[in-house]
Amino acid sequence: MNENPTSDSGRTWIGWALFAIGLIAVFGLGIMFASIMDRRGESRDSYAATQRVEIDALEIDPSKWATNWPREYGSYREMTDDTTHTKYGGAFPRDYLEETPANVVLFAGYGFSKEYRQARGHVYTVEDVTTTKRNSSTTPATCWTCKSGIVVVKMAEYGRKRMPDAERASLQEAALAGAGDFYANKFDDFRGKIDHPIGCLDCHDPGTMTLRIARPAIVEAFQRQGKDINDVSHQEMRTLVCAQCHVEYYFKGEGKYLTFPWDEGTTPEAMESYYDKFDFADWTHAISKTPMLKMQHPDYEVYTTGIHAYRNVACADCHMPYKTECGVKYSDHHLQSPLLNIENSCQVCHRWGEDEIRLRVEGIQDKVREGRSRAERAVALAHFDIAACIEIGASGAELEPLRKLVRQAQMRWDYVAANNGMGFHSPAECLRILNASVELAQECRIESARVLAAHGYAKPVRYPEFGSKEAAQTMIAQFVNDSPPSLLAR
Repeated sequence: MNENPTSDSGRTWIGWALFAIGLIAVFGLGIMFASIMDRRGESRDSYAATQRVEIDALEIDPSKWATNWPREYGSYREMTDDTTHTKYGGAFPRDYLEETPANVVLFAGYGFSKEYRQARGHVYTVEDVTTTKRNSSTTPATCWTCKSGIVVVKMAEYGRKRMPDAERASLQEAALAGAGDFYANKFDDFRGKIDHPIGCLDCHDPGTMTLRIARPAIVEAFQRQGKDINDVSHQEMRTLVCAQCHVEYYFKGEGKYLTFPWDEGTTPEAMESYYDKFDFADWTHAISKTPMLKMQHPDYEVYTTGIHAYRNVACADCHMPYKTECGVKYSDHHLQSPLLNIENSCQVCHRWGEDEIRLRVEGIQDKVREGRSRAERAVALAHFDIAACIEIGASGAELEPLRKLVRQAQMRWDYVAANNGMGFHSPAECLRILNASVELAQECRIESARVLAAHGYAKPVRYPEFGSKEAAQTMIAQFVNDSPPSLLAR
């Protein structure tokens, strides 16, 4: 017999109450979803409403986009300030050779020993590339690739002449078809014809403002790995539009075809293996006569090994953080060090004070700089040790393993040194690579001492003075002119 005659009805009431709550929740979610879809529609309408003027599909002048996107353009123009600086970065054109004279030794016989300055920012790309002392009459047009959206338009013009259905081709497809024709020219062929720096067209489709990849090299690098770069997420694209240019690359073959050496991976070891398979070298070192590799600026490759990439933080999250002005949210197009904009860049995720964040970042960078300093001195001295072996009459067979070691050591040092951010994008990986650089350089020096001893020389090598840019360049000129100073004590 049921001692509580109301228990069944109570349970029934509770069941109906739960059902009603569930029904209300579902109804509420439906309203919310409909509202979101309405707002998406409103966003599309708002986007259309901002289009005060129609922008040509190949418009390379950023000022022409400003009518529709005044806030983005205004912040873009803030990059004209080339006086900003942080401890290891900023926009002012610091002289790396003056700051670190060992660079003159490390790049002896190459253009980077003549001039090597910190980049001033996107608005100065054309001006800086046309005035650098690294250019010569033989410089290929390939060097223009990342300096202006005009380059992509020129590639597309070449490409459409080759395509049977040119009018339907996208800018990316046409540029892919015409890239080789553009690269085959000389740099000087386009002097005065390329007058707009990196701008809106480099990253955006003017019709929809969606992010897109325009430059062929990264598209081709993905294709060789069996990937379609256009299938990535929007968040990934906020990094890949930067990776079009902020990467290691080389000029392949007689046509100087811009190529990313990623076929075996993006670590220094993987890229070194790629280059070694066809004995590629950027130049022959004037001191050690070693075929060398010059790392460009493998920012993307280093970033992929760091904590921010692991957490799916894009380049734009830190270097182009969102701003709100008069209720309008937009990306800050003043690309700069996050340390110059800590509130919007860093404190979105890291809830510490600005001073504490800056101290933390610079503390990491100081450690990487210390490791870099150890590596660059060890590698520089290794070049002189090999030169001493040459002077004493060592054979090619004796010199070959020494040259291999110094090539490996410098390539690893440069993988970190050429990187923006003084290793902050991936500190652990950068310190690992610098440790390997020091180890390889010291092994080279030990083996060089053995070669000298085998030839009856047991005294120290007399290393030339390279404590200043001027002293280093004067000394290097002797090696370049085949009248090097003696490194052996007689």
